[in-house]
Amino acid sequence: MTVNFDDTIDRPSEQTLQLFWKEKADLKSMSFLRRPGISDGRIRTHIIPQMGVQPYNHNHYCDQKFYIHDTTQGTIQNPYGQRMMRVSEDFMIAMLGGLEDEVGVNAAREIMYKSGYQWGMEDMRGFLRRQQAEFEAELDKQRVDFLLETWWWPLNVEGWGAWRFDFRQKDKGLLYVDLYESAVAQSVGDIGAVVCYFYAGLFAAVFSVLARRSLGSVEMQCYSTGEDHCRFLISDYEKVDAAAFWRSEGATAADIIRKVSQM
Repeated sequence: MTVNFDDTIDRPSEQTLQLFWKEKADLKSMSFLRRPGISDGRIRTHIIPQMGVQPYNHNHYCDQKFYIHDTTQGTIQNPYGQRMMRVSEDFMIAMLGGLEDEVGVNAAREIMYKSGYQWGMEDMRGFLRRQQAEFEAELDKQRVDFLLETWWWPLNVEGWGAWRFDFRQKDKGLLYVDLYESAVAQSVGDIGAVVCYFYAGLFAAVFSVLARRSLGSVEMQCYSTGEDHCRFLISDYEKVDAAAFWRSEGATAADIIRKVSQM
């Protein structure tokens, strides 16, 4: 059984996606990381390397710096002022299992994809505002690979895994992501089916914003099918739906990559 990703979400228009790039820098969200009196806080047309003490603490991706505990309130925040909650693998299993019991497997997959997509859209809106503030430079002057790596690091320290993106076939409209230690797949274990629909939606949203056009995503292989890592395709909806069909027919990730490359 497959999910037709063409119909699972309301696709944002190119005009809507362009609005993300017009967001202004959010200095307030970086207040925990900003060192007072070192910089004037102006947003420049390019990143200016600075020697010595930096205006922001860029290297904050570890438990001791990333999680801000308020013992009086019993709360945890990240350096951007967002409320956090730590959960166990049992929580992930219960959430996914409960969702499937409530609405069925196929509907649960659609819900997870939609949830990942919506989270990705909201996360990118906040990230792009923080990115301008932290590096004091306009977004258009920052490399896409730099944006992607900086966006992923908070997710890495939060336990969502490590990743590697592949742009080698971008001229064909094909982007790939390898995901290691998926929080979803490692929680449920080897069950013989792909399970990372949440990540697929997340990647579709993020790359749509960066490409400024609506894209879909599909998981081609998964840790939960016995592979050592998960692999995703991000492309237009026609190729994504074709890849989902081929996967349902038993095609390997290598087979799918070969086929979509010929479309």
